[in-house]
Amino acid sequence: MNSLLLLIVLIPAIEIYLFIKIGAVVGAFNTVLLIFFTAFVGIYYARAEGLNTLNHGLKKMVKNEMPAYELISGALIAIGAIFLILPGFATDTLGFLIIFPPTRKLIFKIFSKKEKKGDIKEKNYIEGEYKDLDE
Repeated sequence: MNSLLLLIVLIPAIEIYLFIKIGAVVGAFNTVLLIFFTAFVGIYYARAEGLNTLNHGLKKMVKNEMPAYELISGALIAIGAIFLILPGFATDTLGFLIIFPPTRKLIFKIFSKKEKKGDIKEKNYIEGEYKDLDE
């Protein structure tokens, strides 16, 4: 909970700082135009990547395979699109990084390694025998 509160305060502070610094270099009007431009380009790219991921997922489902990467990739694209919609340069950079396919593959590998490592350790099995009393 404390980290969420820290993010709620820290992200706008970083964005305001970047607005001031970039606005001082390129001007206020150009800064606003740049924010809208990155949002529109990012949403268009997120839409294209989302449709591409959906297409790959459907192909895997037709082959009767589990589209695990495509499911996680779709969720990451949605998160990246949200970051691109939020006004700001830091969130736009993070959004573009998340939507970029090699970065998504890296995130998928990190999460899949964590799942494989904790898979055996976290599952507790109780071995035993049973006898059916109805017989």
